[in-house]
Amino acid sequence: MHELPILINITLALVVAFIGGVLARKIGLPTIVGYLLAGIVIGPFTPGFVGDANTIQQLAELGVIFLMFGVGLHFSFKDLWRVRDIAIPGALLQTAIASLIGLGLSQLWGWSIPAGLILGLAVSVASTVVLLRGLMDNSLLNTTHGQAAVGWLVMEDILSVIILILLPTLASSSGSFHWQTLAITLLKAIAFVSIMFFVGVRLIPWLLERIAFTKSRELFILAILAITLGTAMGASELFGVSLALGAFVAGAIISQSHLSHQVGADVFAFREAFSVLFFVSIGMLVNPLFLWQNLGQVAWLTILVVLGKATIVTLLGLFFPRPARTILVIAIGLSQMGEFSFIIGQAGISLNLLTANQYSLILAAALLSITINPFMYKLLPILEKYLRRIPIFWIRLESNKPLPEIDEQKLVNHVVVIGYGRAGQHIVDVMIALEIPILVIEFDAENAELLRKRNVPALFGDAGNSEIINHARLDKARVLITTVPDETTASMIVAAGKAINPNLIMIARSASEEGTRYLSNLGADHIVLTELEGGLELLNHTLLTLNFPLQEIQQYLEAFRHDSYNFANLSDAEHRSLHDLLRVVKGIEIIWVEIKEGSPLIGKSLVEANIRSKTGASVIALIRNKKLIPNPTSMTYLSLEDRIGLIGDQEQLLAVHQLMDL
Repeated sequence: MHELPILINITLALVVAFIGGVLARKIGLPTIVGYLLAGIVIGPFTPGFVGDANTIQQLAELGVIFLMFGVGLHFSFKDLWRVRDIAIPGALLQTAIASLIGLGLSQLWGWSIPAGLILGLAVSVASTVVLLRGLMDNSLLNTTHGQAAVGWLVMEDILSVIILILLPTLASSSGSFHWQTLAITLLKAIAFVSIMFFVGVRLIPWLLERIAFTKSRELFILAILAITLGTAMGASELFGVSLALGAFVAGAIISQSHLSHQVGADVFAFREAFSVLFFVSIGMLVNPLFLWQNLGQVAWLTILVVLGKATIVTLLGLFFPRPARTILVIAIGLSQMGEFSFIIGQAGISLNLLTANQYSLILAAALLSITINPFMYKLLPILEKYLRRIPIFWIRLESNKPLPEIDEQKLVNHVVVIGYGRAGQHIVDVMIALEIPILVIEFDAENAELLRKRNVPALFGDAGNSEIINHARLDKARVLITTVPDETTASMIVAAGKAINPNLIMIARSASEEGTRYLSNLGADHIVLTELEGGLELLNHTLLTLNFPLQEIQQYLEAFRHDSYNFANLSDAEHRSLHDLLRVVKGIEIIWVEIKEGSPLIGKSLVEANIRSKTGASVIALIRNKKLIPNPTSMTYLSLEDRIGLIGDQEQLLAVHQLMDL
């Protein structure tokens, strides 16, 4: 049998990584944890089969290239610019502070300055994969809080690329720092990036488009791989910069093409497979015995990553114009290490700035922080509750949030709508059409900006977790409507609203019967159980199809809605009573008809029109100029665009339509 060491190592690494990834997801951890543990299992420091570290390491270089290509492909200056007020200064300050603390900690352990810098830089950056997974699992990705966290991480990615460019300047043979080396490195990097963005931005998308026209997917995928690997190798061999920078720039250039989504889909499998090998190769460098012997250092480094970074971000939040919830989400999301930490550490080893044991400490802290991070999100409500007990700090954390100027003189007898999603938009549109004073509280910055462009009074913030609701003049409001689907947030809003104005009418949305009862106990006057409303609407159409009168159908449905949607409250006797009532009035309906141009009724009085004797239906009301006239007299004259309310059975109402030529 032929020996196939490369194939054996790839197979073994992928199989063990697959098992580790499945086990990690089973217990609710990111798959990266499973991949790193898989590397430890087949590493040289554990018993059993030992993988060929050199072979897997070379394959892992492809993982680095594809990882950085993916970062560049999904890199978005738009996302960064949208949250630039917090992401740019926040990422810069947090990276600097965390790096200095890491450097200081390394000096206590007797490390060299370059090794300490690499430790600090590795600690300061977080994992994109872990952050996005955490935000998605906790329904935070599409909120303003999640967008701010993603923007912050985009800025960290930029800093990480710059760090990778500058790291070789620390590897001077004399051990001293040379400005000339730094200048040459920067010039090479600038030259490479400039050529790529002036030439490559025109050539690469054009080439991909020509290949796409051949309708050969194999050629298209091959072109992507050739561009990715060719750019990475060209950056390294011709300009002396890292493979990672070359791959990142290639991805960033392709991201500007309309084919970028297809490129991302086609390269996805390669990126994931080689990224797994990259994480496995990192795990193989971890010496469990060394970590056990240095458990104290592992613990301190993990504390710096998990608690230290979260504390740094929270304290920086005192100076940024964002709600406290946004700051805390960013703090929790960034309290871990990830791909760039590994890449920076790996670069340190290749430059002989870091030893394998020192790298093991970084990897151990990364592994533990990634493992802990998903559980940190569960602490978010507890953390908020605890910080609220420190009024001086909490008020300061919330005080930087910008409040738009609202004309408070107009906030009298107004309707407060919380949430400008699909349900909220419909409510707002109707309120505007009816000229009812309205105020919207919206936690999505783009939606809040949309409202301001429409000249709709709006406050930007999270009504359930901030002081923003105190600025809605609820003491002067008529109704508060909360459209947020999260029952916990809705309950906090209802409780806060009732505390401010006990007489305020509260209308809330609920997703469960338990939530409905809880909101009712808190003081919500009307609760919409969305799932039940769908069933009631089906029932409504069914009864209409069976020719039951609309008014009695509404009474029947309201009986179901009564008492917090508790079906058990309707006894069999009540069901029979409602059924009998519907049967008695079956066929009797009330309709509204409009007098249109050319109608023979225009200019006639009701007695002259003689509608009842001609059709059998009775006129019970009239709407003119948006004013209701109940039981109009026989001498009331009919005008164009009047709306007449009539009652009768189906045959009589059909005669009304014929009379009015409708």
